Amino acid sequence: MGMADAKQVEQLFDQKKPVKNPLVPVGALITAGVLTAGLISFRQGNSQLGQKLMRARVVVQGATVALMVGSAYYYGEQFRGSKK
Repeated sequence: MGMADAKQVEQLFDQKKPVKNPLVPVGALITAGVLTAGLISFRQGNSQLGQKLMRARVVVQGATVALMVGSAYYYGEQFRGSKK
């Protein structure tokens, strides 16, 4: 990788915006935790608890996706408003 390539990569990271909604990574972590707990329950033979945890994962994952879409819409509208 040449010096010019390194500068381009550095500029790309400088342009990246930090996560605006801190609930999105929290939701992703909760989703991963519930998924892991559900898989462990299935492996241990407790399929009833595993099913409940998988349903909970779907709900948490849906809420996380809704937060992502809502944040993108909200900040997109703010960006549009700031251009006018």
